[in-house]
Parts: sequence; structure tokens; C-alpha cells
Amino acid sequence: MDKLKRVLSGRDAEEPSGLAEVIDATSLGWGTRVKGFVACFAIGCLCSVLGSCLLWVPKKGLILFAVFYTLGNIASIGSTLFLMGPMKQLKRMFEPTRLIATIVMLLCLILTLCSAFWWRKEGLALLFCIFQFFALAWYSISFIPFARDAVKKCVSVCLS
Repeated sequence: MDKLKRVLSGRDAEEPSGLAEVIDATSLGWGTRVKGFVACFAIGCLCSVLGSCLLWVPKKGLILFAVFYTLGNIASIGSTLFLMGPMKQLKRMFEPTRLIATIVMLLCLILTLCSAFWWRKEGLALLFCIFQFFALAWYSISFIPFARDAVKKCVSVCLS
């Protein structure tokens, strides 16, 4: 019966190899994946909120905001790794429909951290945080069918 299920589902009809058994044994169950997603997403939101609170700290507040906001966004993006797995996530990130959005988003994350740690330019870090927000929003709506078209139309109507 198992062979029939494998053949009908498109899997190879051969018996699973030792590597396949190890992969199946170490994969996370759905409940664990959801818990990991929620925990990682909550940490991301917490970092972003903490960064916003640290914005008002004298002298180092802007840099702390940039760092925590960026770490929060990385954790939020990383949370989806639990739901779909790392390879599927990477494949979907670099699909032609969202390739530019992914590159811009990752570039904004990197440039925010570079401006905070390496160049030590607070204004530039804040600017990249703003770009990061819009890039992450554009990247996120790329997963919703026709959402980009709706946003483009809405913006064009508002600007005309």
C-alpha cells in the first residue's frame, strides 16, 4: 500500500534510502513548525518594538533603533522558514516575480547594518530603515495574488 501511495503521489517507487529515512526522522511536525513560526515572529516583533522604544535614547538611540529594527525584520522573515522549510523559502524568494523585491529588501537590511556599525552615520541608518520598511512591505505583498497590482493602481489614483 505504501508503494502505491508513493507512486500516486509522484515519489519514486523504490524503497526509501537511508538518507531519506534520516531526513524524514529529523523533519519537524506541523505543530512544531507552527510553534517555531509563532516564536520567531514574536521575537521579530519584539525586536522591532524594542528598537522603536530605543529610538529615544540619547546619542546611541538611532543606531540601536536601526539594529533592533533590522534584527526584528530578519527574525520575522526567518519565521517563515519554519512553515515552508529553508529550501522552498529560498526558491520562492528568488522566483522571477519577486527577485527584485528580494534583492532590494536584502540590500536594505545589509546597508542599514553597515551604516549603523561601519560608517556610523545615524541619518543614513534611519533612511535605510525607511527603505527597509517599504522594501519588506513590497516583498510581503508579492506573496498575495494581485496585491501589487492593487497597490500600484491605488498609488496611481492617489497621485493623479
